[in-house]
Amino acid sequence: MHQNRNLFSCYLQGKEERHDKVAVYAGNRDYSYAELADQSARYANALVDLGVTPGDRLCAYIDKSIDNVFLYLASLRAGLVYQPLNPVFQPAEVDYYLADARPALVVCSTTNENRVRAAAERADVKRVLTLDRDGSGTLAARANSAPTDFSTCWCDGAELACLLYSSGTTGKPKGIKLSHDNLVANVSTLVDLWGFTPCDVLIHALPLFHVHGLFVALGCVLTAGASLRLLEKFDAGEIIGLLPETTVLMGVPTFYTRLLKSPGLTRDVCSSMRLFICGSAPLHENTFNQFRQQTGHAILERYGTSETGMSTSNPLDGERKAGAVGKPLPDVLVKIEGDDGNEVADDGVGEILVKGPNVFSGYWQLDDVNRNAFTEEGYFRTGDLGERDADGYIRIVGRAKDMIISGGENIYPKEIEQCLDRIEGVSESAVVGVDDADLGERVVAVLVTASDCRLDKADIVAELKTQLAGFKLPRQIFFVDELPRNTMGKVQKNKLRETLNECIPELS
Repeated sequence: MHQNRNLFSCYLQGKEERHDKVAVYAGNRDYSYAELADQSARYANALVDLGVTPGDRLCAYIDKSIDNVFLYLASLRAGLVYQPLNPVFQPAEVDYYLADARPALVVCSTTNENRVRAAAERADVKRVLTLDRDGSGTLAARANSAPTDFSTCWCDGAELACLLYSSGTTGKPKGIKLSHDNLVANVSTLVDLWGFTPCDVLIHALPLFHVHGLFVALGCVLTAGASLRLLEKFDAGEIIGLLPETTVLMGVPTFYTRLLKSPGLTRDVCSSMRLFICGSAPLHENTFNQFRQQTGHAILERYGTSETGMSTSNPLDGERKAGAVGKPLPDVLVKIEGDDGNEVADDGVGEILVKGPNVFSGYWQLDDVNRNAFTEEGYFRTGDLGERDADGYIRIVGRAKDMIISGGENIYPKEIEQCLDRIEGVSESAVVGVDDADLGERVVAVLVTASDCRLDKADIVAELKTQLAGFKLPRQIFFVDELPRNTMGKVQKNKLRETLNECIPELS
């Protein structure tokens, strides 16, 4: 029989020498690698006892916690397809994800149980269990009484490990099919490229429902046999307090802009740190330069997507260029293609195409979309625009897709526009991202209203709050007589964005 390619094997299987080592510091206690193995086995046994089988989807709509980690590892061990959701999603959003993925089981917090059960019933999902941040809940109770022996499901590598939802300019979320091989290949490369060793201690302040926090941060630590500090959320003061006893921080640009506002961020407090990594959104060059001046550390910026994991990185040893996301990973091919379908010359702008073992197999149940997502040579079309300099470093210069990245969160304007357009009195809407020194971009809505209608901005936001997660809500709303359009009638969001960036003040 071939080697088991289950991602869990990459993390823990057959690595008994780690058992007594601390894997996770969470709350007021430490968890060893042996405890991760035991607790993930308990959860895996509980899941199997519920009747789920390999290949079934498990939807995790829960808060970040150590038990969230146990559940993720258990899902891998049981051969399930892990489907993480942002716990701040609203009922209408959860309805869609359940109806599309048809999971065999939904795990949610107790506070969300009633509305999730209603959504599950509408989607014909049979099982709903609870798991709370403090380790309580109906699933936790089952796991607590389950045995610590579990035979990890054998996978050939091509089988799905995760179904991670993203979206496109249409606003319809798409399920990204990530295999065990995709995730094993990417994390193994990153561990080597970024020099992870068992001596590292990583500060984990990222969500556990994104590629960055779930597959990159957690994955690098577990693959290398290192340790991590699991924080519920980002807090600049808490992180600065942890820097003297840790070695790596992974974050989004907002982390670094907020850390720089603290007088406690000094060279001395960063003296034990080995590496600061940034991704999920472009890092402003002034943030890179200010951070290096204040701490003595050059942030390592990298580039990836939910569909590909990480594709490029600045070097661990060597020049880290401000504003650049580095060169392709050793096992990844990157092309920059012009409108004519040919590769562009150095410093020419084009769409970034990626090919390699890290690239997903396609979108869930969207064959028509998949045919257009890949080139004939098997390159994935990222929709991001970039350029490559003479040294081979890539810079992200824009997005072909109309996505907003605010505080590291991907936000799709069409989804917000559809909600706005349903409000009585709104004739049409356009949602764009404008520059924000803290968030990178902030969401701004521009509305055209009926001639006899006066709408209150607070009422609009209140209505949106019932349908959208908080990070998607417009931070500012403007009313105009008409939206700028081209000769084909398409709204010119680039002009709208430019005008807003020139005329509106920074938010306090």
